[in-house]
Amino acid sequence: MDTNHPATRPANPRFSSGPCAKIPHFELNMLSDAALGRSHRAKVGKEKLKAAIEGTRQILGIPDDYRIGIVPASDTGAVEMAMWSLLGERKATMVAWESFGAGWVTDVVKQLKIDAEVKTADYGKIVDFAEIDFDTDVVFTWNGTTSGVRLPNGDAIPADRAGLTICDATSAAFAQDLPWDKLDVTTFSWQKVMGGEAAHGMLILSPRAVERLESYTPAWPLPKIFRLTKGGKLIEGVFVGETINTPSMLAVEDYLVALEWAKKIGGLPELMKRATTNAKILWDFCDRHDWLANLAEDPATRSNTSVCLKFTDDRIKDGAAFAKAVAKKLDDYNAAYDIGAYRDAPAGLRVWCGATIEAADVEKLTLWLKWAFEACLEAQD
Repeated sequence: MDTNHPATRPANPRFSSGPCAKIPHFELNMLSDAALGRSHRAKVGKEKLKAAIEGTRQILGIPDDYRIGIVPASDTGAVEMAMWSLLGERKATMVAWESFGAGWVTDVVKQLKIDAEVKTADYGKIVDFAEIDFDTDVVFTWNGTTSGVRLPNGDAIPADRAGLTICDATSAAFAQDLPWDKLDVTTFSWQKVMGGEAAHGMLILSPRAVERLESYTPAWPLPKIFRLTKGGKLIEGVFVGETINTPSMLAVEDYLVALEWAKKIGGLPELMKRATTNAKILWDFCDRHDWLANLAEDPATRSNTSVCLKFTDDRIKDGAAFAKAVAKKLDDYNAAYDIGAYRDAPAGLRVWCGATIEAADVEKLTLWLKWAFEACLEAQD
């Protein structure tokens, strides 16, 4: 059976959901202008960091009065910075429908010990935002990287809310249309849709979030890397490229290259189109085969980046073992790397379909999925 595999493999089999595939035709020499060996506080370093901030604003259409900062520790660092700095002034509502959202619940309830209402949904489902009290501070993920479920829009978030909305958008930014007027704090990392290098996070603050920072002091001490104010005023330097700690100028250059690629291909509309085109190839493949299904139960909530799939064939004896066998076989044949479901998620596969992935590679992957499914089904007998 193993000799009867598809004739051609994806040109780029890197379908990991983070770090994700680099931009098409990436080469290391694209980073030759990196400010290596230079201080990030020098003129050249500050200019590149500021360019990363302004390039982000331009591509994502972030309002001019929103602050954008580059912060330590990837998206995790950005979310933690927001929660530690902003929560506690009023009751919170923690919303989770996948692993990372569940992690934010734990940090707020058990570590910060904040009075919070917790609303959760099982993998494949989403919390009804119409039932959320937005006079509380609400923390949620826009796109569930480990569940493949996303918010379809921000319509349920009221414009006259009293609380802040803190949104982890790490696998949504650059692939989904984020309603900035509904988001007070937004975070993401470079290594998702833009295929950037790890360790750096982005923190985006609305004027309402800045007002909270300048009028409220948390009851707990803040680590240095979380401090966004001094003397009751926002540290403005953080939001023009004067980072809290030393950034990797190589990673900054890599992000700048990705932003330039995004601009050249048509900006956010084209990035979203590429991701949706990729994801639809998998959605349509599921519709044509009754042994594979999208983990997201409602088509309106399907992620167009982290597409999570589950096997549904009754002949499968051990779902978890079978899914691992399929993922391993695809890896062994260099057809797809790192597509096993997240460790806390239901057994299945997780295929990254963000903008740096080529549609032709997803098409070829579907042929290998069918082959690997049949091969593993035969092998279990």
